[in-house]
Amino acid sequence: MADQPLLNTYGRLPIVFDHGRGPWLYDVDGNRYLDTFCGIAVTGLGHAHPAVTRAIQDQAARLVHCSNLFHNTAQRTLAGKLCDISGMDGVFFANSGAEANECALKLARLYGHNRGVHSPAIIVMHRSFHGRTLATLTATGNRRVQAGFEPLVSGFIRAPFNDLDAIAAIARSNPNVVAVLAEPVQGEGGVNVADPAWLQGIREVCDHYGWLMMLDEIQTGNGRTGQHFAYQTYGVTPDVVTLAKGLGNGFPIGACLARGEAARTFQPGHHGSTFGGNPLACTAATAVIETLEQDNLLARARSLSERMRTRLGSAFEGAEYVRDIRGLGLMIGIELASPCAELVPLAKTQGLLLNVTAERVIRLLPPLTLSDQEADMMIDQVIRILRLYAGDDHQPLTPKTP
Repeated sequence: MADQPLLNTYGRLPIVFDHGRGPWLYDVDGNRYLDTFCGIAVTGLGHAHPAVTRAIQDQAARLVHCSNLFHNTAQRTLAGKLCDISGMDGVFFANSGAEANECALKLARLYGHNRGVHSPAIIVMHRSFHGRTLATLTATGNRRVQAGFEPLVSGFIRAPFNDLDAIAAIARSNPNVVAVLAEPVQGEGGVNVADPAWLQGIREVCDHYGWLMMLDEIQTGNGRTGQHFAYQTYGVTPDVVTLAKGLGNGFPIGACLARGEAARTFQPGHHGSTFGGNPLACTAATAVIETLEQDNLLARARSLSERMRTRLGSAFEGAEYVRDIRGLGLMIGIELASPCAELVPLAKTQGLLLNVTAERVIRLLPPLTLSDQEADMMIDQVIRILRLYAGDDHQPLTPKTP
């Protein structure tokens, strides 16, 4: 057996974690690390949140799995809550964001075929990310994700992010389009925030041509941007929206929600999942939604965002090595003037877990449950490490001790 009996699919830092609490992770040697990105927008309530822990424990003692050939109470409860807060009519449950997006893509194709479009096409965006299955990596607007996995899936047309004219031009020239798939904020693409007029324009174009407006809210949903769904900030309602990541606060679950004709498109046999919507996952997700509402965490995400972005803006005002600070809610990007992957291992020596995406963007996705003190500590650490990295501070770095 190999020393590391795992396939070589990740560039891992040399840390082995044992447990977590709130915004903190603890390794097997007792060292503590401040987690700035929640396992990439997953543990939005922080690690080991007591309400989610209790829900999982209680449900595990009752029923873990039930075939989707039957009903289960936990699934129906969660579906009802999701439809209530989203304005959607129905839900399909999966196990991940990629699976949720696969469901949306299949739904769009079937929707097109039902309308007499024999080769349905979906407009997707440059710099997008939708998953790593064959269909979702094809939909993704990043050649690095696709390289080596050809032949890719046909039926996708690319447009620049935030460019409504490009979508209108495609509409005039391609009668096979049946849907548009976009992220309100491109997470992997560098925390690129959609212009309100762009998303509202997509809604108008979709209404005009009879297309489905599909939003990938895998990262932006579940309170991350200050509302249950980012589209609620923009004043638009999609026909299809996908969720995962923070929905289960770490327990694997994905969801594809639809309304109107899109919600009536699937019939028995068109799609399925063995584990999707199992009682354990649905109970965890229900606890997340209830906690978001009971603890007023949507408003908390908005106030924390303003606090953290204001401090970052003041600290880096006039700094040539910081090109931009942007985001929506607790999805914050700090774009540097040059690639900065070296920041990740540097921050690790200081007890800070950082994520860099799109080569030069520090992506902050902290828990919605941060206290003001924890938020200030996190931003102070980011500011200090970034200044030291850029040679803008002469305070020496010393490794953290347990």
